[in-house]
Amino acid sequence: MSFFSDLAYVGGGLAVTFLLLFGGLAVGFSLGLLLAILRHCGVAVRPIRRYVSLLRGTPLLLQLSLIYFALPTILGIRLNVVWAGVIAFGLNSSAYMSEIFRSGIGSIPRGQFEAVRTLRIPAISAWRDIYLPQIFARILPALTGEIIALLKETALIATLGGSDLMRRSQVLAAERFTYFIPLCMAGLYYYALVCLVERFGRKLERRLCHAAG
Repeated sequence: MSFFSDLAYVGGGLAVTFLLLFGGLAVGFSLGLLLAILRHCGVAVRPIRRYVSLLRGTPLLLQLSLIYFALPTILGIRLNVVWAGVIAFGLNSSAYMSEIFRSGIGSIPRGQFEAVRTLRIPAISAWRDIYLPQIFARILPALTGEIIALLKETALIATLGGSDLMRRSQVLAAERFTYFIPLCMAGLYYYALVCLVERFGRKLERRLCHAAG
């Protein structure tokens, strides 16, 4: 088979990689933002700190294995590889996202919070229209870095047999009895995706800076 057909075979794992990335981002972004807001409001501060510390202090591969292998034994819940990955990557990312959002919230002057309370602006409106636009503009570089980290971490799903870019390159390597070229193909895809994320992040950052100026 030709180089390009092998490259296309490895690229067939993009669907699983994208599902893991966007699914993990959806969980991590929404849960991380919620945890940061709750912590800012003084709600369940100690449990949130422990949650963040636990997920940041243990290997992601361990968390992924626990969700995929232990849940059927403990709770009788059996997940397929992709859904186990989405949950594991999402929960792990939420711990990092919450810290990113927390730093963004901390960068807002206290006077703004006091002004909102004085004017009796509804909390939902205040967060949506006043706080979050400022927070996103300030945390965008860190947010882009977390997205890139999550993208690369999705390769761990190959350890459970998920048919992503990494797994397909390993299958191809076993068929060809050589690892160098197949792994380089996977690396090429990952590098291209990382470059796209970085470019989009820089473009969005310039747009936000221009809008703020």
